[in-house]
Amino acid sequence: MSIVCLGLGSNLGDRAKNIQDSLGLLNKSGVKVLKVSTIIETDPVGGPPQGFFLNAAVKAETDLSPRELLKVIHQIEALLGRVRGIKDGPRTIDIDILTYDDIRFNEPDLVIPHPRMNERDFVMRPLKEIF
Repeated sequence: MSIVCLGLGSNLGDRAKNIQDSLGLLNKSGVKVLKVSTIIETDPVGGPPQGFFLNAAVKAETDLSPRELLKVIHQIEALLGRVRGIKDGPRTIDIDILTYDDIRFNEPDLVIPHPRMNERDFVMRPLKEIF
């Protein structure tokens, strides 16, 4: 089993429910949630003007490969109504792979560890809490 850390964010609809629903769907999709940070409210970073986010970090274990995990994440985001349109625009749910064991993965659509996580307080605060 691999240990992964995920970042979750939502700023559309019932933001807390979107995060809770994503946790349930992760657990049903081969990603066993081990620990969840406190959910914090944060300002949006980048993109067009939009509402505040709720953010959390998750520590989980999985047998999925990084590429399989990304596919599951995209399916969960779609199930919860995420529409990919405007870059960094508002979204019902955003799930990012922050780390995956100690591997480094660098492809156009997937970079692990997440390339900007250390620059983002809304990622690092919850992430520090689960370690």
